[in-house]
Amino acid sequence: MSDVFDLTCDLIRRRSVTPEDAGCLPLIAARLEKQGFRIEDLRYGDVDNLWAVHGDGGPLLMFLGHTDVVPTGPEADWQSPPFEPTVRDGYLYGRGAADMKGSVAAMVVALEAFVIAQPGHAGRVGLLLTSDEEGVALHGVREVVEHFRATGETIDWCVVGEPSAKAKLGDLIRVGRRGSLSGTLTVRGVQGHVAYPEKALNPIHAAAPALAELTAQVWDQGNADFPPTSFQISNLNAGTGANNVIPGTLTALFNFRFSTASRAEDLRERVETVLGKHGLDWHIDWHLSGEPFLTSPGGRVRDVVVSVCRDLCGIEPEQSTGGGTSDGRFIAPLGAEVVELGPVNATIHKVDECVAVADLERLPGLYQAICERMLT
Repeated sequence: MSDVFDLTCDLIRRRSVTPEDAGCLPLIAARLEKQGFRIEDLRYGDVDNLWAVHGDGGPLLMFLGHTDVVPTGPEADWQSPPFEPTVRDGYLYGRGAADMKGSVAAMVVALEAFVIAQPGHAGRVGLLLTSDEEGVALHGVREVVEHFRATGETIDWCVVGEPSAKAKLGDLIRVGRRGSLSGTLTVRGVQGHVAYPEKALNPIHAAAPALAELTAQVWDQGNADFPPTSFQISNLNAGTGANNVIPGTLTALFNFRFSTASRAEDLRERVETVLGKHGLDWHIDWHLSGEPFLTSPGGRVRDVVVSVCRDLCGIEPEQSTGGGTSDGRFIAPLGAEVVELGPVNATIHKVDECVAVADLERLPGLYQAICERMLT
């Protein structure tokens, strides 16, 4: 097989369940160092991060990825062992094949080929990899960005290797992402016997009207680039396990996926206003995991990625801001244009995750073409 296939298989064999890297980054660092990349190992807490850059000045094109993967679930449910790469019917199976060890391997191979062909290229090209994307994402790119701010590193353009395609390579790119704001709501009542409700205060009953009002809210109408903001309650917990006890507290977990039509602080204020109106004894712990970002039409890297998909894949890509979040949310606030391009995402996080071998073989050519059009 090819270099990108072999490297992808080598990465899949490494059990890098988040936040473990399992030796993926040293393997990649050794390869890039041979091609003249300057290597910086950045370890924060229990997380490994790799920053590799080539070139002597000028604007910086960054490729961004992660080596960690989600847990496999019951390995007996897989047709073949999840950490033993296996080819069946033109697909390479294994945990991380699509999300995103295939993209990481393709980036490495593309960067090697680019600097060999263009040793005196304009500007700089870099690769940032982390082992903390699938987990809490506290000591990965989030913390590397603070290092960049402290050292004065600037990122002009960023290509994220997240699996973006729907049915075939190049049919969709992500030009932005919604923000994610989560809350843990605690509503306090008074525990008691269900036969004597007048001596207790049921927090489930008290909170229900407020939660219903929150779910009925129209938070915004979205805009030309984003759908309307969504609010979802993901967990409700209360009770002692006995059917004759009124619980003393209720805990609700909820999440906003919000567009540039709303601000996180406004969403927080509106939620708290509703809770206050219902006279509850409540507290919320808020967590903002990322603001929404958008690379506007006319952005150079957006135009180049579109043209590469058109020319090399023979398709006009959909330009989307859908999906969840990615580490691009940490890079965009640096002022970088961020675009995501990767393989088909149909099997990510699933049992029998896989990537089409044909797509894997083509992906380094797309990334190398982006380098050539941006830096030559």
